[in-house]
Amino acid sequence: MTAKDGDNQLYPIAVLIDELRNEDVQLRLNSIKKLSTIALALGDERTRSELLPFLTDTLDDDDEVLWALAEQLGEKDFVAFVGGSNFAHTLLPPLENLATVEETVVRDKAVESIRSVAESLPGTDVEKHFVPMITRLASGEWFTSRTSACGLYMAAYPNASNNTKGELRLQFKKLGADDTPMVRRAAAGKLGEFAKAVEPNNVKQDLIPLFHALAADEQDSVRLLAVEACAAIAALLQKEDIETLIVPTLRSASGDKSWRVRYMVADKFTDLQKAVGPDVTKSDLVVAFATLLKDPEAEVRAAASNRLKEFCENMQEEYRTEAILNHLMPCIQSLATDANQHVKSALAAVIMGLSPIVGKENTIEHLLPLFLTQLKDECPEVRLNIISSLESVNKVIGIGQLSQSLLPAIVELAEDTKWRVRLAIIEYMPLLAEQLGVELFEEKLNSLCMNWLVDNVFAIRQAATLNLQKLVEKFGSEWAQVAILPKVLAMSRDGNYLHRMTTLFAVNVLAEACAAEVIVKIMLPVVMTMATDQVANVRFNVAKTLVKLFRRVTDTSIIKSQFIPCLQQLEQDGDMDVQYFASEALSIISS
Repeated sequence: MTAKDGDNQLYPIAVLIDELRNEDVQLRLNSIKKLSTIALALGDERTRSELLPFLTDTLDDDDEVLWALAEQLGEKDFVAFVGGSNFAHTLLPPLENLATVEETVVRDKAVESIRSVAESLPGTDVEKHFVPMITRLASGEWFTSRTSACGLYMAAYPNASNNTKGELRLQFKKLGADDTPMVRRAAAGKLGEFAKAVEPNNVKQDLIPLFHALAADEQDSVRLLAVEACAAIAALLQKEDIETLIVPTLRSASGDKSWRVRYMVADKFTDLQKAVGPDVTKSDLVVAFATLLKDPEAEVRAAASNRLKEFCENMQEEYRTEAILNHLMPCIQSLATDANQHVKSALAAVIMGLSPIVGKENTIEHLLPLFLTQLKDECPEVRLNIISSLESVNKVIGIGQLSQSLLPAIVELAEDTKWRVRLAIIEYMPLLAEQLGVELFEEKLNSLCMNWLVDNVFAIRQAATLNLQKLVEKFGSEWAQVAILPKVLAMSRDGNYLHRMTTLFAVNVLAEACAAEVIVKIMLPVVMTMATDQVANVRFNVAKTLVKLFRRVTDTSIIKSQFIPCLQQLEQDGDMDVQYFASEALSIISS
C-alpha cells in the first residue's frame, strides 16, 4: 500500500493539519491523537522538516491537548516516523517547549517522553543535542523549565563524557540550591534517582552535601522529599559512610518539627531499614521507630503502624524478640487503645503478624490481650482486621487457646446490631470453619450460621446462603445432610414467606455443592411441596430453583415424572409472573 492509499483510507492529511489549527479543543485533541497517522503519511523527511517545526512553533493553550502531544511524541514508534535513532534528536525541540509550560502534568509527561526519546539517541547526539537542551532548561528564566531539567540528568549522565558529567553534577547542585522552593523540591525528588547514575566517589563528593542541605531546607515539602532520597543514597554507600553521612540526618528527620516529614520517614521506614543494614537498625532505627509509634500526630502513628510487621520481620533474629518486647511492645499496647480509629485499624491489620515472630509464649502473654481488646473495639474496621488475620495466630498458639479466648468475641460480633458488621463476619466464617474443624465449628458457630438465614436484612440472608455453600464444600455433602439440610428445609414450613424464600435460595446454592442423590432424595421433595405455596413470589422461585436442580440431576425419568408436571402445573397458575417463570423453565428443561 502506498502512502497515498494509506492517506485515503485513514484520514486526509490536510484535514488533520487544519484540525490542529481549529478553535474547537476536541477537534485539536482528536488530531493530536492521530499524529502518528500524519507522520506516517508525510514520510520521515517531511515529518522532520514540516510537521515537527509546526508543532514546535504553534504551542496549544489547552492542557489536555498539550498532554496528548507530549504523550504522542514520546511513543517508541514515533522515532521510526522521523527516520530512526539518527534523527531522534529532532523530537527534542517540541518536547523542550512542552517541558516549560505552566501545567505540572504536561511538564511531567514531556520529561517522561524526553527520557524515552533519549534512549534512542546515539552517544554523539547526547552531547550534541540532549545535554545542551538540559542546560537551556536548567538556566531558564521561569522555574517551570528548571523543575523539568531536574528529571533529565539521570538520562543524560551515563552516556556523557567525564567533563560533561562534571558539568551535569554542578548544574544539578545549583538547582538543589535554587531560590525557588519548587525547583529545590524537584531536585530533592530526583536526587535518589540521579545518585544511582553517578559514580560512588562523586556521590560522596557532590551529592551528599546537597542531600544534607535539602534535608535541612527551610521548606518541609523539600525536606520530606529528601527523606525519600535517603534510602536510595544509603544503598550506594559503605557501612561506615552510612553511619557518619546518613544516620544523623535520619535521626533529625524522625524528630522533624513538621509532621509531614515525620510521616514520610514512617512511610519509608522499611526501605530505609533495608538500605542501612542490620547493625544500624539495632543501634539507631529501633529507638527511632518507637518514637514514630508514639508520635503526637495520628497520621504518623498510623503510617508507622502500617510498617510494624515488616520492620520486625526485617530485624535479625538474634536481637529481634528482645527489641520488640523492650522497645516496641509498650508502644503497641498504647496504640491498641489509641483515640484515633485509623491508627487502631492500621495496627489491627498487622498486629496478628507479630505472633510468628515473637513465638507462642510471648503471643499469649503480650499479644493475646491486645487481640481481645481490639476485637471488642467500637470501630468495625478494627474488629474485622483482627478477624481477617486469625490464621497466623492459629498457627502459633493453636486452635484450643484461640477458641477459648477469641471465639466469644467473634460470637458477640456475629450478633452485632450493625448489619454490615454481621455481613463481614459471615464472609470470614468459611476461614474460621477451616481453622476450627468440624466438631468445634458445630459446637460454637453452626447455630449462628443458621440464625443468619432468618435475619431481618436481605443482604445477610443472601450472604448466609452463600456461606452455607462454602461450608459444604469444606466439610462435605454427608455433613450437610446431617448438620445443614434438615434445618434449612424445615424453614419451608415457616409462617414468614421471606424465610420460605430463603429455603429456596439456600437450595439453589447448596445444589452446587451436594451430590445428585442428596438433591433427589432430600431437596427435591421439599421444593415440590412449595409449588403450592400461597405466596406467588415463592411459587415462581420454585420454577427458578427447579432449573438449578435440573442441571445437577442426570436421571431423565425423574425429570419427566417430577420436574415437568410440576412446571406444567405452575404454567397454569393464576399469577402472570409465576406463569412466565414456569414457561421459561419448561423451555430450558425441554431443550
